[in-house]
Amino acid sequence: MARLGRSFGFLLSSTALSNLADGVLKVGAPLLALSFTRSPVQVALVGAAATLPWLLLALHAGAIADRLDRRRVMVLANVVRAAVLLAVAALGALGVMNLWIMLVAVLLACVSEVFADVAAQSVLPMTVTPAQLTTANGRVVSTQMIGNEFAGAPVAGLLVTLLPAAVFGAPALLYGAAGLLLLGMRGRFRPSAESTGRRSMAGDIGEALRYLWGHRFLRTLAVSAGLLNFASAAYFGVLVLWVVGEGSRIGMEPAGYGLVMTALAVGAVAGSLVSDRVTQLFGEGRALVGLWLISALLHLVPVLLPIDWLLYPTAVVWGAAGAAANVLVISTRQRLIPAELLGRVNSAYRLIGMGGMPVGAVLGGVLGELAGLPAVFLSATGVCLAAVGLLWRVVPDQISSPLTSDATIPDISRSRSAPKGVR
Repeated sequence: MARLGRSFGFLLSSTALSNLADGVLKVGAPLLALSFTRSPVQVALVGAAATLPWLLLALHAGAIADRLDRRRVMVLANVVRAAVLLAVAALGALGVMNLWIMLVAVLLACVSEVFADVAAQSVLPMTVTPAQLTTANGRVVSTQMIGNEFAGAPVAGLLVTLLPAAVFGAPALLYGAAGLLLLGMRGRFRPSAESTGRRSMAGDIGEALRYLWGHRFLRTLAVSAGLLNFASAAYFGVLVLWVVGEGSRIGMEPAGYGLVMTALAVGAVAGSLVSDRVTQLFGEGRALVGLWLISALLHLVPVLLPIDWLLYPTAVVWGAAGAAANVLVISTRQRLIPAELLGRVNSAYRLIGMGGMPVGAVLGGVLGELAGLPAVFLSATGVCLAAVGLLWRVVPDQISSPLTSDATIPDISRSRSAPKGVR
């Protein structure tokens, strides 16, 4: 920790608190929704509300991150979502709570999340050296998973049972504390004056979109991630109906579902911390394709083998593969994208990568209503495998060098020899 610097320490501590809040809200809201409805469509709306802001606001968040002080953007975003959730927690304590109030609360909190997350990924390269990015991102991702799943998920399961209003009140306090911790960071966290204020916001956004679309590898990576996230939103939007409750196929209690998420976090922490070693052993291209392939195939386990205890080891491997891949993808983007474009291109990437999630969540709910939950799970697995195949065609073995144009990226997809990916 010390060798990465004081500012990174405050950033990581803030990340720990905000992601603990994310974990309570992410797991608690769908579980709380079950107290209002068992409809797949209505439960899936919780996932749609959590991801819709990425579709609507990602590009604007990136433009703001490249114009303003990125630390201040993060502080303001945390304060806003703390205030929103405190207000909703008060309504819950008064007994004035229903599904639609909950959906509005999740939507507004996740609007702030878009601005906070884009600024956070853009500010990290301003706190550590390029050589430290993989190590720093490994610690950030492991911290995120500890908060989101290891700690947040079981806490959410208990709160839904014991004190439902605290599903919103506890995250509110954590977000507020996370914002205060960011004030301890020292240094300059605003892009250089030369790269800001030269164009309108529309011009800035257009520049980022042109850069991303002109970069063959980053473009393909974004589209592949978009397909994966689209399918995962459909899958996880209704998974709780398959796993939790008397009418479910597996029949877990809410607390048990929280422990499954904890198992996923255990794997994710391990995966994020060894991601650098994995890439050294197999090469970045092979590692990324292989990790995504493992994650895709694990979607089949709950539907083909609906056994409660089997969910725990499955979740561990799932978490390890997903987190290791995330560290690799984030570090790659931070190296490939020029510093003055980082906020905007990151947000353009995440618009493609995450913009389809609300659509996937809703379509998953509709398909589950019409054809049953297994149809959702099998369809999502097929889309994930297609995404892995798309990336496999173009990924070079080494993708971490600071490249800025397609001309410098090996075009292995046209080679007659086998691509350097996992078959």
